[in-house]
Amino acid sequence: MIPYSVNVKLAARTLTGTLNLQNKTAVDWGWQGLIAQGCHSSILIIDPKTSQTIQVLERHKANVVKVKWSRENYHHSLSSPYSLRLASADAAGKIIVWDVVSGTAHCEIQEHSKPIQDMDWLWTQDASRDLLLAIHPPNYIVLWNGDTGTKLWKKSYAENILSFSFDPFDPSNLALLTSEGIVFISDFSHSKPPGSGGKKVYIASPHASPAHTKPVPAALPAPTGAKKALNKVKVLITNEKPTAEAVTLNADCLQLSYLPSKRNHMLLLYPREILILDLELSQTVGVVGIERSGVPFFQVIPCAQRDALFCLHENGCITLRVCRCTTAPDESVAASDPEQSVQELVYDLRSQCDAIRVTKTVRPYRMVICPVNENNAALTVSDGRVMLWELKAHVSKPTVNPSSGLSPLYTPVAFCGSPLGQNQKKIQNLSLNTMIGQSLVSGADPPPPSPQQEVQLKFLLTGLLSGLPLPPFALRMCPPLTTKNINHYQPLLAVGTSNGSVLVYNLTSGLLHKDLSVHSCEVKGIEWVSLTSFLSFATSTPNNAGLVRNELQHVDLPTGRCFAFRGEQGNDEPAIEMMKVSHLKQYLVVVFRDKPLELWDVRTGTLLREMAKNFPTVTALEWSPSHNLKSLKKKQMLAREAMARQTTLSDTEQSSVEYNVISLLQDAESKSEGGGQAISAREHFVFTDTDGQVYHITVEGNTVKDGARIPPDGSMGSIACIAWKGDTLVLGDVDGNLNFWDLKARLSRGIPTHRGWVKKIRFAPGKGNQKLLVMYTDGAEVWDTKEVSMVSSLRIGRNVNYRILDIDWCTSDKVVLASDDGCIRVLEMAMKSASYRMDEQDLTDPVWCPYLLLPRAALTLKAFLLLQPWSGTFTMDITQVDYIEKYEIKGLIQEQLNSMSNDMKSVLLDPELNLLQRCLLVSRLFGDESDLQFWTVAAHYLQSFAQARHLSVPVPEGQTPAEGTQATPQGHLDIYHDTLCESFYFQRFQLERVHLQEVKRSSYDHTKKCADQLLLLGQTDRAVQLLLETSADNPSYYCDSLKACLVTTITSSGPSQSTIKLVATNMIANGKLAEGVQLLCLIDKAADACRYLQTYGEWNRAAWLAKVRLNPAESSDVLKRWAEHLCSPQVNQKSKAILVLLSLGCFHKVGEMLQSMRYFDRAALFIEACLKYGVMEANDSTNKLIGAAFVDYARLLRNLGLRESAAFWASRAGGAGEQLLEELFQGEEAVPEAVPGEEETEGLENTE
Repeated sequence: MIPYSVNVKLAARTLTGTLNLQNKTAVDWGWQGLIAQGCHSSILIIDPKTSQTIQVLERHKANVVKVKWSRENYHHSLSSPYSLRLASADAAGKIIVWDVVSGTAHCEIQEHSKPIQDMDWLWTQDASRDLLLAIHPPNYIVLWNGDTGTKLWKKSYAENILSFSFDPFDPSNLALLTSEGIVFISDFSHSKPPGSGGKKVYIASPHASPAHTKPVPAALPAPTGAKKALNKVKVLITNEKPTAEAVTLNADCLQLSYLPSKRNHMLLLYPREILILDLELSQTVGVVGIERSGVPFFQVIPCAQRDALFCLHENGCITLRVCRCTTAPDESVAASDPEQSVQELVYDLRSQCDAIRVTKTVRPYRMVICPVNENNAALTVSDGRVMLWELKAHVSKPTVNPSSGLSPLYTPVAFCGSPLGQNQKKIQNLSLNTMIGQSLVSGADPPPPSPQQEVQLKFLLTGLLSGLPLPPFALRMCPPLTTKNINHYQPLLAVGTSNGSVLVYNLTSGLLHKDLSVHSCEVKGIEWVSLTSFLSFATSTPNNAGLVRNELQHVDLPTGRCFAFRGEQGNDEPAIEMMKVSHLKQYLVVVFRDKPLELWDVRTGTLLREMAKNFPTVTALEWSPSHNLKSLKKKQMLAREAMARQTTLSDTEQSSVEYNVISLLQDAESKSEGGGQAISAREHFVFTDTDGQVYHITVEGNTVKDGARIPPDGSMGSIACIAWKGDTLVLGDVDGNLNFWDLKARLSRGIPTHRGWVKKIRFAPGKGNQKLLVMYTDGAEVWDTKEVSMVSSLRIGRNVNYRILDIDWCTSDKVVLASDDGCIRVLEMAMKSASYRMDEQDLTDPVWCPYLLLPRAALTLKAFLLLQPWSGTFTMDITQVDYIEKYEIKGLIQEQLNSMSNDMKSVLLDPELNLLQRCLLVSRLFGDESDLQFWTVAAHYLQSFAQARHLSVPVPEGQTPAEGTQATPQGHLDIYHDTLCESFYFQRFQLERVHLQEVKRSSYDHTKKCADQLLLLGQTDRAVQLLLETSADNPSYYCDSLKACLVTTITSSGPSQSTIKLVATNMIANGKLAEGVQLLCLIDKAADACRYLQTYGEWNRAAWLAKVRLNPAESSDVLKRWAEHLCSPQVNQKSKAILVLLSLGCFHKVGEMLQSMRYFDRAALFIEACLKYGVMEANDSTNKLIGAAFVDYARLLRNLGLRESAAFWASRAGGAGEQLLEELFQGEEAVPEAVPGEEETEGLENTE
C-alpha cells in the first residue's frame, strides 16, 4: 500500500499574464470580500487575504472592459442566499452575469457591439436585487434584469456618456458624466425610464462669469503652487453653455462620484486637483491640489465610514487623505490671521504607500478598496501584478510632530458599536472606523483625554500576485506520474520566457514554484532529464554571418544550480534548432541549423559523437520508446546470482558457462565506471532529412550504429515533426498531412488535415494511451491514433481568439496550451476553455469566504457564529454542536472556521463580546451590507435609549432622548447615516455646512440659496445680512430688501401670524412651495411646513427640516409619517423605514416589521437585544411578539439542522414553543436540553 497518495487530478485552470489596455478599468472589490479582475478575455477571481487566484472565468470572446460584483444590500435567507454574482462586460458590448462558484453564466446580454462604457448594480435591493444599469455607447443607458437578461427600459441622451455615479443617499438620483458636462437625473426608477433629459450643468472656469471675478490687486505677490490651483478652481457650475472664450474644464475631468460620507456632495477629479462640490449650491467647497512638483492624480475613491479619500497617483502611489475637522470660526483668530478665517474642506495627507517603477510597459491601471472595511486597497498594474496594501493604525506618542500642523487622529472608544469592556479583546485594524474616531464638529466638546490614543496610519504591502511575463513561451511538462514515483511526484510545468528566465509552476495549486534566471536571451526549448532537473536552450539574435550564441543549461530544481551543459562551446556557431532527450534520459541529441547534430551522454555530460560534415540535414527527429534495459537488468540479476553462488561453491564445481557470464558482467561493471552508474542500455532514434527519407540510428554506451533507411513517402511534403509511442509512429509535414505508421502490422496511412504546417506533435502519457496532440499555426487538435480519428479541435477565429504558441500534455487527459494573449491554459482533452467549479479546487491556503459554501451551510455557519453565547461555552468547533448534516458539509464549514484569523477567533471566543457587537462583527465577516447597516443603527440607539432609561429620564417611545442625556460614551452616529443621526448633531453639521457655503459663495444665486438655508435653520440675523447685500441694479433688490425688513420685524402677535400663515398657504397652493415653507418657518410653524412638504412629495426635505427645527415630539410625528410612506408598495423601501423607526426608538414596531417581513433571525436577535438592554419588557403586550419571533427563529434553525440552538430558542418562546420542543425531542426519552435553556432564560431575565 502507498504510504500517502498524491493528488494527481489537476483542475483545469488558466495562468494569466500581462493585461491588455482595454482591461484597465476592469477590476472590482465586492462586499463578498473577493476581487474580480479582467485579463484579456478572462476574468480572475482573487482572494485578497491569501493572495490566491481562486477562479478564472472564460466565456467572453473580446477583451473584458468592466467587472462589477452584485451588492449584498438585502436580507439573506434560504430563498435569497449568499451567492457570488458578478457582471462582466466586454469590448464587443456583451454583458455576462456569472455564478462564480460554479463558473457558469446566469445570462448573457447584448444590445450593441461597442465596448460598454460603465455599468453598476442598483444599490437599493428591496424591490429586486437583480437590476443592472449599463451605458451602451455612445449615449444610451439601459436597465437590465441581471438574472434573466431582460431589458427593462432604455433611454438616450444628447451627448456621449462617459460614466455615471449613483447617489448613495437617494436611489432616485443619478449623475452622468458626459463629454460636455454633467447631467443630473432626479427621477431615476426601475419601473420606467427617466422622464426628462435631466438637468445639464457645464463646468466652466471662473472667468466665464464677468460679474463675480474679483480683480487681483497688483501689489499682492503672485500666488504659487497649490494656492494658485485654489484660485483657478473657484469653479462655477453653470446651467448655460459656456461661451467660446471660457475655458471648459470638462475636457480633462477624469472621474465623477458622489461622496458616500455626506449627503449632496460630489467630487470631480482632475489630474492636478480634486474638487469637492456641494450640490445644493452647485459650488466648490473644497479643493485638494497637488504641488507643482507633485505626481498627478489618476483615480480617487471616497470612503463612507469616514470623510476620507483614497487617491491613486500616476506613479502607482496610493495616498490616504482625511478631512480635517472644522472648528468654529473664532473671532480672535479671524482678526489675527485673515487666511485662517476663510474656511473650506481641507483633506490632510495621512498616509502614503511606495510607488512602483513606471516604464513603457509597466504602469498602474486601477485601484480598488474593500467596501466592507475600507482599510485595504488593491492596485492592478499593466504587467499583471496585483499589489495588496493594508492600512494599519499605530498608536503613537502624543505630539510627535506639532510643527506639521496636523491635528492628531484618535482611536475610537467603542468597538463594534459598543463601549469596550474592561479586559475585552478588540481588533484595532478591523475597519476604517475602528482605526480613526469621529472627527469633531464645531461646537462639540473635545474628547475626554482618558481612553483615546493618538494613532498614525501606515500602508503595509500584505500580498502580491504576479502574472506571467510577455509571450512567447516554451512549455514542457515534467515526466509523467508512474507507480514508482507516486510518493514524491509534483506536477511541475516549466515555462521558458522571452527574457531568458524559466518559471516552474505547480499545476495542483497553480502557484509559481520556482522562478529561475537561467539564460540571457529567449528560451527556445526545455527538456526534463529527471523529476527535479531539466535542460533548457536559448539562442541570441544572429549576427551578420548568421551565427549566434547558443546557451544550453542544465538546471537542478531543488538547489537551483545551473551549469553550461556544453561547457565553453556555444559562441559564434549556427543556432540550435532542437534538442531531444531519450526515453531513459540517457542520451541527448542536439540539432543545429547548418551543422551536423551532436550526441551527448546526459548522465556524465560528455559528448559521445559529433556527426561528420556530410551528415544529412535533420528536419525532424524522435527517440524510440523501445530499449533493452529490461533484458540487461535480467542479465545483471543472473550474473549477480551466479557471483553469489560462486563465493559459496568450491572452485572445482564452477562450470565454464557461469564463468562466461561473470566475465560479461565484470565487463559491464567496468564500462559503467566504478559500478555507481546505471548500466547503459541500447536506445534508438529516427530522423528525416530534407528529402523525407527516414534514418534509423542505434546508440549503446558510446557506440553509434547506422540502421535501416526508409525511402520517402510520395504523398508527404517536407517532414516537420515526428512522434513515436509503442508501435505507432506519426509524421507531420509542412503541408498539414499526418502519416500514421503501424510498425507491428507494417501499414502506413496518410491523412490530409488541410490546416497548414504541422508545428508539433506529442503523444499523451500513460500506458496504452494513444492520444496525440497536434499543433498548427492556427490552433491545435487531439487525435486518437488507434482509431485514426480526430477527437477535438481548436481554431483561431472559430472558437478562440488567440494564437497557440506551444503545447504539451500535463496528464493523460489534460493538455496545456500557451497562447499569444499571454496566458497558459490547462484544458480538458476537448479543449473547451471552461471555468472550473471552485469547490473542486485544491487551494494552498484556506480561504475565508462563506459565499463558497452551499446556501444552507453558509446560513448555518452564520447562525453558529451568532449563537455562541447561548450554549454557555464558546467553541469554534462545529463538531461539538448537535448539528445534523452530511459529513462533507460539516468539514467544509469547519474549514471556513479554521481559515479565520487568530485575532478574529480570539475576539469571537471572548466572553466579554456582547450580542450587539457579535451581530455587527459577523455581518462584517460575511460582508452583509444590509445586516451591517441595521446593526450599526440598532446598536447605537438601543444603547442610547437604554442609557436614557438608566438615568431615569422618562422618554416616551418615538422620541429621541433629549440632548442632555446624550452624554453616551459612543457619541453620535456618523454623519453618513444622514437623517438617522441625532437631531442636535445633525443641526450642528448643517449649520457648519451653511457657514462653509456662505464663505464660498461667488454669485447672487449662491447668496440667495444661503439666505434661504439660514432662514430655515432659524439663523435670522445672518440671513438678514445676506439679504441686504443685494446690489441696487439687481432685479430682486426691492424684493430682498422687503424680505429683510419682514424677517427683522416679525413679532409673535396674533394678526401678523395669521396673515403670514394665510400668505404662506396661498403661496404653496400656487406652486411656490419653497417660499411658503420659509414663511411658515419664520413664524415657528415648521411642523406645518413639514406637513406641506410631505403632501407635495418632498419627503427628504421634510425629514431634513424636522431634524433641524422641530422639538422631539413633533419631529417624531413627521419621521413616523415618512416611515409609513417608505413602507408603501409604490416606494417599497422597508429597510430604510426600519432604520428610521430605530432612530425614533420604536423598537416594538421594528420587531413586528422584521417579523412580518420574515427576517426571522434578525427579528429574534433584535428582540433579544431589546430585552437585554431593558428597552422592551416581557409583559402581556409584548409576549405575543416575543414568542412568535423566537419560535420562528427556532424553526429556521431546525431546518438548518442546528437542533440544540433550536431547542434553546423554542424554550425561550414560552407557550408558543412547546409544540416545537416536543417535535424536536420526539423519540428521545426526555426533554433534557430544554431544561438548562429555561434556567438560562431565567438568569437572563434576572440580570435585566
